[in-house]
Amino acid sequence: MTSTESDIYYDPYDFEIDSDPYPVWKRLRDERPLYHNDRYDFYALSRFEDVEPSLVDWRTYCSARGTVLELIKSGMEIPRGSIIFEDPPDHDRHRGLLSRVFTPRKMNAIEPKVREFCARCLDPLVGAGGFDFIRDLGAPMPMRTIGMLLGIPDQDQESIRERIDEGLRLTEGKYIDWRAKHPSDDLMTELLQAEFEDESGLRRLTRAEVLNFVNLLAAAGNETTTRLIGWTGKVLAEHPDQRRELVEQRGLVPKAIEEVLRYESPSPVQARFVTKDVVHHGQEVPQGSAILLLNGSANRDDRKFADGDRFDIHRKIDHHLAFGYGIHFCLGAALARLEGRVALDEVLERFPSWEIDWDNVVQARTSTVRGWERFPVRTA
Repeated sequence: MTSTESDIYYDPYDFEIDSDPYPVWKRLRDERPLYHNDRYDFYALSRFEDVEPSLVDWRTYCSARGTVLELIKSGMEIPRGSIIFEDPPDHDRHRGLLSRVFTPRKMNAIEPKVREFCARCLDPLVGAGGFDFIRDLGAPMPMRTIGMLLGIPDQDQESIRERIDEGLRLTEGKYIDWRAKHPSDDLMTELLQAEFEDESGLRRLTRAEVLNFVNLLAAAGNETTTRLIGWTGKVLAEHPDQRRELVEQRGLVPKAIEEVLRYESPSPVQARFVTKDVVHHGQEVPQGSAILLLNGSANRDDRKFADGDRFDIHRKIDHHLAFGYGIHFCLGAALARLEGRVALDEVLERFPSWEIDWDNVVQARTSTVRGWERFPVRTA
């Protein structure tokens, strides 16, 4: 390793880097498009042209060992039923159970309820002089939405959110047992009643498998959307001219959300297990390696997006990688887009301008998801 190479350091556990990874990611794209971290023994790809096909090639870049670096390195066995941590054929069977629920058409049908949830969060804050994009909107609204879709009673949704935030899983089957006796038009009922084929033949999910899905959806339905709403508050505070355009031309809101997703991807790092020797940029990545696919970096790649470090709500985006790509494309993408669009629209309706209260901002710290734990702003 030459001295020029050795002075580039990327580490997903380094909070200082995580605060603003873009300068490091740009150097990786320009100077070390295939990077190796000696300390934690992982590789990383950072350019769009490398990350996109690697996300698609699930046979070589395997999710079944985990999609988080710590999981891959631990060597632990991943339980069946976590579609994020599966590849075909199990992935296809389990994803098929959910995909008919998370369609754009069905998600758009719940827009009035999402607006109602936003109004319930924001209306009491009008005239208060400020609010927190996370605590007051980004955390409670997605929880209410996914709770409604799952069939979890309103009064229990906040406690479930707190358990998820603490890294706890729902271990009781009381909701599932109750819903089995009282079927309704919700996702939990659909999971209980769905039939599918696997190696044992035609069957239904066990209660334990349903509980596993509910845990997965309750967590995934909250975390990244919460981060998206926080980033929307930050980026538009830093681009007040574009925020004013959105106030005056509300039809630009969907494009703005797509640009926020590209510009500040809430889940910017995807880990994979390499199943065979591969070569990138003249260097071999051996079978058995852990590799990080830096989709957050790829989304800023000037080779794909002109002037990628510039935020522009008028940018034409054919597709970005904020939701991944290929068979593991985020199942809840349509829901996240809906929630992000409605949240921004409802905020602008009540608060056409805001300033960040930097003294009380708190960044959340994980190795895979970037965002804010608290993001208070001052309003007129």
